[in-house]
Amino acid sequence: MSPTAEKVRAILAAQLDVDEDKISSDTNIAEELGADSLDLVELMMSIEEEFDVTIEEDKVQNFKTVVDVAAYIDGLL
Repeated sequence: MSPTAEKVRAILAAQLDVDEDKISSDTNIAEELGADSLDLVELMMSIEEEFDVTIEEDKVQNFKTVVDVAAYIDGLL
């Protein structure tokens, strides 16, 4: 898992109160972790702060897995 994906995983684990070991790079954030739309908004805010990036709101719907989020962030950096 890339360093970016590791950070995303840690943020998800803390935010959703899930054991980090249960989150893999291809874990589906909504289906497997039970994240709802509010969780996703909070996740994006945390990621923007952690990585000092701005995520376009219309891109959030494309984030299904940890890898999806990490790839988008890496594309911005």
